[in-house]
Amino acid sequence: MRKPLTLTLIIIITIALIYGVSHYIDMQGFSFAWIINFLLMGCVLYFTETLKSPLTSAYYQEKAWEKKGKIYEYLGINIFRKILIWVGWERLNKKSNPIRKNTQTLLQLHYRTKQSEFGHVIIFIIVLGFNILVAFKYGYNRSMWLLVLNILLNLYPIFLQRYNRPRIERAINLSKRQ
Repeated sequence: MRKPLTLTLIIIITIALIYGVSHYIDMQGFSFAWIINFLLMGCVLYFTETLKSPLTSAYYQEKAWEKKGKIYEYLGINIFRKILIWVGWERLNKKSNPIRKNTQTLLQLHYRTKQSEFGHVIIFIIVLGFNILVAFKYGYNRSMWLLVLNILLNLYPIFLQRYNRPRIERAINLSKRQ
């Protein structure tokens, strides 16, 4: 009973925060796009940590069209990975979630890729809704910050999780054999 109540409360608080931000900050600018993305990241992180879903959907399995990540490499995922290293995200991430060479740690990392992707998909959809709203209300040019930040802060992280997960699965299989 406590978990559904907590999840409902998180959703209500998130909606209230989004309303407050959209009411007090002009939706056409960089600051709104930046704040709404990071506000949603915090709220969705709390939501997914509370939900603790096993995330066993077939959606998380590598698809044939992904061709072992070649599509993501073509879309510039390696450049995005270098940007993450340059801004210090990788160092921060490895410090908070160190990777040890055992199967259990790899399984935990595999689950975290699913959890991260799930969160970024939710945020991507919400921000895309705001992007469409601002484009219709104020014009396409006024919604560019929402679009650019949504791609950088949500779409590419989704690509990154989909790119990394098959590699982690191979490492898990190798670890289990040894």
